[in-house]
Amino acid sequence: MSTARRAIRTLLLFGWTQALCCLFPVAIFSAMAVTKVVDIPFIPRYDFILLICVAMQIVMVALRLETADELKVITLFHLIGLGLELFKVHMGSWSYPEEAWSKLGGVPLYSGFMYASVASYICQAWRRFDLRFERWPKAVWSMGIAVAIYANFFTHHYMADLRWAILAGLLVIFYRTVVTFKVGGRTLRMHALVSYALIAFFIWLAENISTFLGAWTYPNQERHWNVVHLGKLSSWFMLVIISIIIVVQLKELKYRVLPRAEAREQPSGRPGADPAGPSTPGSVP
Repeated sequence: MSTARRAIRTLLLFGWTQALCCLFPVAIFSAMAVTKVVDIPFIPRYDFILLICVAMQIVMVALRLETADELKVITLFHLIGLGLELFKVHMGSWSYPEEAWSKLGGVPLYSGFMYASVASYICQAWRRFDLRFERWPKAVWSMGIAVAIYANFFTHHYMADLRWAILAGLLVIFYRTVVTFKVGGRTLRMHALVSYALIAFFIWLAENISTFLGAWTYPNQERHWNVVHLGKLSSWFMLVIISIIIVVQLKELKYRVLPRAEAREQPSGRPGADPAGPSTPGSVP
């Protein structure tokens, strides 16, 4: 096979695998799109989207598209996202203008599934692409920066926004970290920060679609829809990093506390640590 044909085949397989990883997000966007143009009788739109999200989650577990452990991770992200939503809506950062039975503090419960869908994508990608991280920073640094990122989402309303200082810290902590992934038997490599930025960009595109479909509304979109400000890219970039750090540390905790779990999931055993730093295991937590 020629180099060009092999590259095209790899690209197509990569795109197909990415599509499979996005099953949960696609279900949410489809529900938003359908309910935008079709009136569902007897039930508010936000509540119907919530039912679709719950049903999709049940189907994915029932069909073994997600494991029980992945469901635990996704549920954790649902709660983290819902907490952030409650605060941000209270502070007026954005709003959910439509009525719903399932609203809590002005926030429809389906909103947590939007964060959970990011976790679903990460878990799916981890398994389907057999992800490995080389030269992963020590837990004290990775978890410390994750706490700082999440805290800044709240504290910047009351004090100086520290996101640029945090981004500088991320460059220092992750400047040597590389992610490897497999596509069609080929092992490819990418700098971790580049992969985070690419995921954040596509989430930003999805956010534009979501606001256009009325999933939520920013203050500058109340009269008519506008493209989401590019500054939101930095927020998504940091949220992606939080998500991946949590997944990595949960995996590390699992393998320390339950060392036999990896042997069941990965008969060949855990890959050895990279000489320049630790590697994360490739199986899903």
